[in-house]
Amino acid sequence: MTFLSSRGWSRARASAGAAFLLVCLLLAICRVDLVSPAAAREDCILDNCAERAPAATPSQSGASYGMASNVGNFDFYVLALSWSAGFCEKVDWSHDQCEPGRGLGFVVHGLWPQYERGYPSNCAGPGNPSSIALERVVGLYPDQRLARYEWRKHGTCTGKSPSDYFADVARARAAVTIPEAFVKPTGEQTYAPMDIERVFYAANPRLRPGMMTVGCSRGVLEEVRICLTKDLREFRACPEVVRRGCRAREVSVPAPL
Repeated sequence: MTFLSSRGWSRARASAGAAFLLVCLLLAICRVDLVSPAAAREDCILDNCAERAPAATPSQSGASYGMASNVGNFDFYVLALSWSAGFCEKVDWSHDQCEPGRGLGFVVHGLWPQYERGYPSNCAGPGNPSSIALERVVGLYPDQRLARYEWRKHGTCTGKSPSDYFADVARARAAVTIPEAFVKPTGEQTYAPMDIERVFYAANPRLRPGMMTVGCSRGVLEEVRICLTKDLREFRACPEVVRRGCRAREVSVPAPL
């Protein structure tokens, strides 16, 4: 049997300690890699990133993403109003919204239930709204195809029937006055995003900074997003939504088609 000297024991203990620290470091790195995707999911606030269909992850309000048990359990709404000519610059022209001669300006993109961080989507509920329910959206969405899609993706998470959800869409849209500069523009215009917000504030006295944001893509106006309370009676602050607004210094606002 071989015995280690006191110096040998010290070296062996030092080697074992170094190995233990290395294992702990590797485990910490792995833990960071495992947590990071969840953190990324929490940053996914709006409709344009809902396609990731995140796993059920608790939000700061205590609800979860896309869980049927939390249908109707959300904090506020975002009303997204799409600027049709800007939207049509990035899609193929097969959309009804992009038919020349329709002259569409701002139209409803969607009414989205939101958490303070995150949002629900694609919850359990009727897959297709009835024709009677869809009668409520005439003149709101550019076409019924979008209305059906928005119901499946967002309306099912409100805990309401399709008819009641589309009635809420109409109420939310009626709560917002479109500024005169965007009602019937005759040509292309250029604005700073803050100036677009300012004309909305002027047209809607109860709407204040921090309650809306402008969405853009490649320097072109796509939509405005306005935050409302869950009962749709008031505008409300929504810092996470505002944080993801357009960062361009100026945006082009194409004339209606």
